[in-house]
Parts: sequence; structure tokens; C-alpha cells
Amino acid sequence: FRVAKGGETDSMFVRLEPGRMMVTIDRGDYWQCAFVIAKGQHEAVKGRGLDAFRREVVRLAPVLGAHIGDVKSWDDVKLLTVAINRLKRWHRAGLLCIGDAAHAMSPVGGVGVNIAVQDAVATANLLAAKLARGPVSEDDLAAVQKRRAFAVRVTQGMQVVMQNNIISKALAPAGAELKPPFILRLVNAIPMLQGLTARMLGVGVRPEHVRSPEVS
Repeated sequence: FRVAKGGETDSMFVRLEPGRMMVTIDRGDYWQCAFVIAKGQHEAVKGRGLDAFRREVVRLAPVLGAHIGDVKSWDDVKLLTVAINRLKRWHRAGLLCIGDAAHAMSPVGGVGVNIAVQDAVATANLLAAKLARGPVSEDDLAAVQKRRAFAVRVTQGMQVVMQNNIISKALAPAGAELKPPFILRLVNAIPMLQGLTARMLGVGVRPEHVRSPEVS
């Protein structure tokens, strides 16, 4: 979900309590927020009501208090289920899978759309001119996977590390000892590292830029 941002500032990226975790990303004029819950807890959270949800959000992230009213209904809160997988082969003769069709990303970092767009840009760069001349070969399709597979593997690897070392520990039952990993404490303490982390997740391991010719 998102909450409007006024003049308030807060450098904290991840907020942890036993059994609770929130991520807040400063997007300039709004906060992009993730309230992380254990699998199967969605209905329990909704069952406590929207007011209780908003109160819990503000308790974890007081900086959101001034504009938490932006969350007017459950329609403003989107459930993203964690799934990390990818096809071994993205192509067949006459078929190319990219984006979610080729690799499901975890909601961690909110990178799925960015990776899908980068896949599309790489596909256009590699295939647009050839398609303008006629059908492409399966080797041409394979070139897209060769170009993008490394970035996908690295990004998914980062997500798995975050899931296993941060999220699963944060969502342990209340009362369990919770000690944020050193790298997370470091990122929270140094704004520049927050920027680098956000860039790595947002821009990607292998950024793509449009280089395909205009085709009419």
C-alpha cells in the first residue's frame, strides 16, 4: 500500500518487532509500504479490522501517522504472495516467455514489474529489427534468455537470502528472540546504503536501455 508523504523524513528502511515486519520506501511524494505477514495470516489480519491494521502500521512506522487515512479501505491494500521460481527454458519455436511468464519474483523489494519491463526492453533491442524483416529463429529467442537470465538469478538469489535471513526470523512468534542481521542494521543506519539497496532492487542488476530502431 502507499501513504502520502508531506514534509516528514525518516531514514529507516525496515522496521522489526517480534512477529511483525514493515518496509517503508521513500518515493518522493509518497511512502511505498509493505506490511509483511506470515503465510496464511491474511484473513486474520483483515478479521481484526481496518482500524486495527492502521493502528498497527502507525505503531511500527510512526512517520506514516499523518497520512494513514489514505488507506481508506482494504481495496487500498494489495496482497502479494511470495513465490520464487523460473523456467529452465524460456522459449520454443514461435514462443518466448518473459516477465512473470518466465520467472515469478517474490514481492521482496517490489522488483517484479521492473524486471519484467527490463525483459521487454531487452527483447525489443534484440528482436525488433529482425521481426520487421520476417520470422525469427529459436536461436534469436534464446538470445533473450541468455541476456536476461543472469540478472534474474542474481535478483532471485538476493530475495531468497532476505527471505531466509530477515523475513522468516522477523515473523517468528512473539516472544522469540529477534536480533536484526548485521547487514540490515548497517543499511538502516547509513542512508547511502539505503539508496544503493533501493537502486539495486529498483534499477536492477543489469539495467536495460532502449536501443531498438523505430519500426513502422
